Amino acid sequence: MLAEERFTKILSILEEEGTVEVSRLMEALGTSESTIRRDLNTLDARGMLVKVHGGAVSKNNQYQTRDDEVDLRKERNVAEKTRIAQYAANLIGDDDVVYLDAGTTTELMIQSAINRKALYVTNAVGHAKKLSVLGCRVYLLGGEFKGTTDAIVGEEAVVSLEKYNFTKGFFGANGVTKEQGFTTPEPKEALIKQKAMAHSKEAFVLVDSSKFGEISSVTFGQMDRARIITDIVPKAFGDCDNIKEVDA
Repeated sequence: MLAEERFTKILSILEEEGTVEVSRLMEALGTSESTIRRDLNTLDARGMLVKVHGGAVSKNNQYQTRDDEVDLRKERNVAEKTRIAQYAANLIGDDDVVYLDAGTTTELMIQSAINRKALYVTNAVGHAKKLSVLGCRVYLLGGEFKGTTDAIVGEEAVVSLEKYNFTKGFFGANGVTKEQGFTTPEPKEALIKQKAMAHSKEAFVLVDSSKFGEISSVTFGQMDRARIITDIVPKAFGDCDNIKEVDA
């Protein structure tokens, strides 16, 4: 099968399914893993799909307008998220005042090795409980509770952030693109992220590679506002010097 024929078949499968794994394409096209990965790199460079870890996402399937339930998101890309979270947790020093955003990857930062001498502020009820159990000093924002993300949001939470000046802030995002920056589906949650990021001396966005090329409804920060920690840097983002790829 010629390359252009494979490209047509790959794009046809993506149009039907929205996302596809390398193994699925290998079976459908009857070709090797290296060939499929090379084809995906070519199609990504042409702007015809978004290459992500383990496969690809359709350009027509990159907009998200709502959050999935937190329990569902906890089951996705666990190994990648864990590596990212462990690297991020090691960046916290004894004297840091840390903002810890709600999210499944930021939650994985909270483990026995996390720096217990730092002070933590979070808008996630679950994060606050886990930090407290470890003996950390933690403050929980007040405001409206959003069950899908286990987060405190709303005007009251935004106002309460005004008094803090964080040395480091760690954030989750539903999507990352060069044009739209960091995005999330919920306007109220975006306001919290935006305010906390503005009050952080250093901001870090923790995303696994599947989030690159995805776009949600609301932008809470541009790409140059934070350092990105991820498992694999997609080819289209290879020229960005603020992305840290965590080794496996």
